[in-house]
Amino acid sequence: MIETLQVQTLDVISVNIWQILISLANLLLIFLILKKFLWKPVQKVMKQRQDMVDQQFADAAEAEAKAEADKAEWAAKLATADDEAKARIAAADETARHHGERVVAEAKEKAQGILRQAEAEAELERQKATASIRDEIADVSAELAEKMLEREINAEDHRAMIASFLDEVGDAT
Repeated sequence: MIETLQVQTLDVISVNIWQILISLANLLLIFLILKKFLWKPVQKVMKQRQDMVDQQFADAAEAEAKAEADKAEWAAKLATADDEAKARIAAADETARHHGERVVAEAKEKAQGILRQAEAEAELERQKATASIRDEIADVSAELAEKMLEREINAEDHRAMIASFLDEVGDAT
């Protein structure tokens, strides 16, 4: 009975070459089928994904380079704009200074014109006042002389004498 038991256990543990070969053939067949139908499509999808990732990296690098170029361009534009703003401010200052000088010169010219006009008017008024005073002096002198001499003196002759006297006095001063 021990022998029978031994034989039975050997059948369960025994190695069957044909079964191993069939299992290996099945494994090889499954491997070939999977390789034919799955490996190439999976490799194709992986290649597409790798290409897409590479493209995204290239696009990102290109975008970064463009951003750096834009940054440099904007920095240059800012520097140029700052210089341009300073130049415009300087030009505006210069224009304002010239305008101010012109306004001051025009104001001085107007003031001198007003002063000359006032002097001319004052001279004219002085001459009128002098003439008026001469006439009054002549009238008063004629009346005074007439009363003093008690004779009738022609007013025109008397005025002419007084005018010549005043001219002599005016020339002397």
